[in-house]
Parts: sequence; C-alpha cells; structure tokens
Amino acid sequence: MGLNDKVSAERVHIGFFGLRNAGKSSVVNAVTGQSLSLVSETKGTTTDPVQKAMELLPIGPVVIIDTPGIDDVGTLGEMRVKRAMQVLDKTDIAILVVDAEKGLQQADQELLKLFEEKKIPHITVYNKSDLLATVPSLPEKQQEKNDAIYVSAKSGDQIYELKERIGALTKAASEKANEKRIVADLIQPEDVVVLVVPIDSAAPKGRLILPQQQTIRDVLESGAISVVTRETELPQTLRALGKKPALVITDSQAFQKVNADTPADVPLTSFSILFARYKGDLKEAVHGAAQLDKLQNGDTVLISEGCTHHRQCGDIGTVKLPNWIRNYTGKELSFEFTSGGEFPDDLSPYALVVHCGGCMLNDREMKARIARAVAQNVPITNYGICIAQVHGILKRSVELFSDVAAELQ
Repeated sequence: MGLNDKVSAERVHIGFFGLRNAGKSSVVNAVTGQSLSLVSETKGTTTDPVQKAMELLPIGPVVIIDTPGIDDVGTLGEMRVKRAMQVLDKTDIAILVVDAEKGLQQADQELLKLFEEKKIPHITVYNKSDLLATVPSLPEKQQEKNDAIYVSAKSGDQIYELKERIGALTKAASEKANEKRIVADLIQPEDVVVLVVPIDSAAPKGRLILPQQQTIRDVLESGAISVVTRETELPQTLRALGKKPALVITDSQAFQKVNADTPADVPLTSFSILFARYKGDLKEAVHGAAQLDKLQNGDTVLISEGCTHHRQCGDIGTVKLPNWIRNYTGKELSFEFTSGGEFPDDLSPYALVVHCGGCMLNDREMKARIARAVAQNVPITNYGICIAQVHGILKRSVELFSDVAAELQ
C-alpha cells in the first residue's frame, strides 16, 4: 500500500454476486478495466472470493470482491457458497449479475431478499444483452427503483452507465462513513491530546499500528495538537506540557500504568475503546464486559482478531488477555482464538466473545459480528473495554461518552 492510499477497511466494499456462468467475473473485469478475475465458459471458475483494493474512476477508492457462484454443487461447492455468503457481511454495495437470457432465478430472488434484509444498496445487472434479439423493458418495480440495468460485458455496452450508478451509490456510502470520526468530535481546535504508544516486542518495527496512525490523523485534522509518547515517558511528557491535556489516549495494554500516571481530572481512554465506538457498538461492548463477573469454571471464551499478524511471545490476544481474564475471574476457563476473516457462525459454545477494535475490518463486517453475537444471546466485548474492566478502570475510561457512562452509575 502506498503512502497516499486509503486503507482497505475504510474503502467502500463492492461485492459481485450471482449464479455460475452469469458472467460475474466478466462484469468485474469490464467495470474495473482489468483482468481481475479469471474468465472461462466452465461453470465454477471462480472458486474463492477474489478481493482487490483499487482506485476506480469515477467511483473512487474501493474494494472489489468477485464471489463464487451461489448455485455451486457438491461438498466443495457448498463451501464456496458459504464463502460467497460470508462476503455479504462486509459488502457496502452489492451487484447481482444475472444471465439476461435466463432472467431472474429463484436463487437470485433469495439474494435480493438478503440484500433488502441486510439493508445493502444494490443493482441488478442483466449481463449478456448482446445475445438478445431485443433488449426488453425492465420489470416495473426495478424501473421505479432505478436499481437494474442491461449490459454486455463482452461488447462493453452500458458498462459506463453501470459504473456511473455504482459511483452514485459509492458516493452516498462514503459520505455516510465520513460523518463518523474517531476522536475529533471529542476535542476542540488547539486542544493538546497525548497519545501513549508502547514500543515493545509486539510493536511492528519502524511504524505505528493502524489505529494509532488513524487516531493521530483525526486529531491533526481537527486542528488539535498531537503529542505522542511512550508509557515510560508519560510523566515527563505531562510535566513538559505546561498545561493539562484535553485528553490522554493509550494503547490498552498500558492502561494500568497510564491510569496511575494521568491526573484524575484529565480524561483518559484507549485506542481500542475509540474504535469500539467508531466501527462497533460501545454500549454493547460495555454490557458484554459485565459477563466477566459471571464466568464459571469450564466456560469457554472466544478471543477474535480482525487481522492475521504474526504472533509474538507476549501477544495480547493469545497470551495477555487470557492471563488477565483468568487472574480477574479466578476461574478455570478455556480460550479459543480466531483471526482475519474467520468468525464462527455458531457462537453458542462461548460464554463470552472478546473482539479486537476491528481496524482491519470495515464497519459492516464489525457490526455484523456484533449482531451475530447479540442474536445468539452471547455477550461480546472489546479488547480495550475488557482490559479496562479487569484493571478496575472501566468507569474512568468511558467517562467521555456520557450515554455509556450513565449506564455504569
């Protein structure tokens, strides 16, 4: 990724769905102007979702996802269909590609229903219009909604018009996303914000991790002053400022020390807690943390990360969090771990889910995971909230958020 590129998790995700041989991959290639997906007359050529971040005019920075056919068969076919359906959880805009000669099939109708249920803006693309003697009128309902179009990926007919429609939906999705800020709405121009960044064995060499980068950028864009320090130099930093900072934001791993070193009248929170609000559900995460006090011997806790970084000996997800939770509860617990795009459909085996801030997941995917847990009555919390709870500083760490803090009174 280049220095000026927008991170994938912040890009609009556009998913292409449909039956085998409807021409999904051909439409993807026509829209992107690239040979992004392998094209063949053989059914089921696309066997796994193909994902690529790109800059697409006139649409802008996006992630394009080509999916396997939703009518694939056999054991492997069922797995491919499952992967295709998983893509829905992170799809901001859905493109349903239909063979124009065959029209909408039952599976297409079911997909459209899913788009509606998940409130995913979508366009139905009738591909292979070049094979029709005459292009028929669109169904009246689709004419009213202006959410369908006939195209030919082969000849390029109406592809530009399709891109224009995708662009309009992308613009609306981007504008909605841009309304949300990580921290800017909590501070004022010229405020001093101290960001505490530990540099330990787990820290990537030569750079800051993504939540830290994004938070610093948001502070700067708000016109405030960003001061970055390690937890070991925090006391000296606060003395050197000559004035109280408006806010201290810390990596959750350093919560205990930073809490002790930050004056009680200075607001304190963590990067992870900010991200629970930015692309999650902060209230739900706080409610989930209460489950820590209800865990029993033999319970299983799922710890889930949205990225797939290399595990270190002191890894927060697989080492530190389990130890903190065991020490806090005093119970004999089992822990299971997932990372990247893997997240169980069935969460019933777990007494609690502890999820990372989700910086590598887009907003839809993070919220879909939370919704899945809530629907199955499985408490879900966030790394930062969990760490604050086990160190006895949860109330202080969410005081900035009055609606959440009120529930802890």
